[in-house]
Formats: sequence, structure tokens, C-alpha cells
Amino acid sequence: MTRPTALDLPMVDPLPEATQKYFDICQEKLGMVPNVLQAYAFDIEKLNAFTTFYNDLMLGHSGLSKLEREMIAVVVSSLNRCFYCLTAHGAAVREISGNPVLGEQLVMNYKAAELEPRQRAMLDFAALLTTASATVEESDRQNLRDHGFSDRDIWDITSVAAFFNMTNRVASGTAMVPNDAYHSQAR
Repeated sequence: MTRPTALDLPMVDPLPEATQKYFDICQEKLGMVPNVLQAYAFDIEKLNAFTTFYNDLMLGHSGLSKLEREMIAVVVSSLNRCFYCLTAHGAAVREISGNPVLGEQLVMNYKAAELEPRQRAMLDFAALLTTASATVEESDRQNLRDHGFSDRDIWDITSVAAFFNMTNRVASGTAMVPNDAYHSQAR
């Protein structure tokens, strides 16, 4: 097995019962324990904080679909050139959308993808937050409202983009590698 990161931070051994159960569920549902979880398992409190926030943002109640949240993750990761997140979340876009071309377009250049105007506005906003967050203005938020997004949706778009900007930097800074299984999923 490839080390999840180039850093030599061993997983807590043995894992607490709740953590082991979570890893077992991942193995059952995904066929693997994502390397990001294994990487964080050197500190169970950090792992729990990461998974709690991730699960809330990506799986919790939102006006954004699971696909839209994954699309944001991929566009942000593409702009940051994060190998781990592009691989993992590109696979998720391919799987959820049923469209391998869309997954690849978002990884390479989301502007080349055939998107609904609502999705384009959402991804343009996530890209702006990633590349020039200090330039965001009320007109940028109003553009999202004009495309049918509520203020809660704007909060969620912002939060997902911000989360992946953070995780991209953690992945890059620790040389985190994606699980090999992601490369062949939903192709």
C-alpha cells in the first residue's frame, strides 16, 4: 500500500472503536479507506474534525445537490492543481453525473464543459473565491441570486470552495496521494 502522505505520521494503533467502525463502513461502501482519512488518523481529534466538517458540507442538508458540491470541489482543485482532490472528486463527478466527459472537463477546464447557466455561475463564483477572494463584491453574489441561488446556497457554495482550498493545501503540503482505485472509477 502506498503511504497516504510523504510525512511519517503513523496512524493511532489501535484505532478507537468508533474510528475503526467508520473505516469499516468506508471499506464496505467504497471498497477502500480513502487515503485522506488514513493520513489524518495520526490524530483522532483532527480526523474527527475533518470528517465532521466534510460530511456536513458534502452530505448534509443543502440547496446544492451532491453533484454540484462535487463540481465545486473539482473546479477549486483544478485551479489549485491538487492531484489528490482532482483524482478523488473527479471520480465522484463521473460517478454521480454518469458522465465521464463532464468529470474530465471539470478537471481540465470547467469553461469547456456544457453546463447549465446556474452551474456556470456557481463555478465561476467558486473560481473567483479561489483565485481572487478579496475581489468578491455584492454584484457577484447578486449574480448567483439571479441564477436562482438563495443566500443559504451562496453560504454553501462559499463554504465548499473554502474547504477545498484548505484541503488542497494540506494535500499538497503533505504530498498526499489518492487511492489507486479512484483512477478507474466511473470511466
